[in-house]
Amino acid sequence: MIIGTGVDIIEVRRLRQAVEKWGKSFLERVFTKEELESARNRSGLYQHLAGRFAAKEAVFKALGDSGLTWKDVQILNTEEGRPRCVLLRNKDRKKEVHVSISHVKNYAVANAIITQKA
Repeated sequence: MIIGTGVDIIEVRRLRQAVEKWGKSFLERVFTKEELESARNRSGLYQHLAGRFAAKEAVFKALGDSGLTWKDVQILNTEEGRPRCVLLRNKDRKKEVHVSISHVKNYAVANAIITQKA
């Protein structure tokens, strides 16, 4: 059963500007250590990070939980390359989060669907 859905789009340029302005402090506030390690191995670093940023925003919208922080939501890829969302710090263990991410040169978009775990 679907509990919630969310979508977000971001200009890659805006994420890049935030990184250039605030640097490491911005990256460490928004992304987990594992997300940053994964991003370092990617070509198109800013597109990759913008996709993860949009995915987190989509998850926030889908869950509707104002208590969530950036680091409560972790977006990594499976071995097959599929994006996978994990809610950290014991947040909503009874819910499953499905995400899809796409990006091009200038934009990144993500969709999140929340379902009840069986």
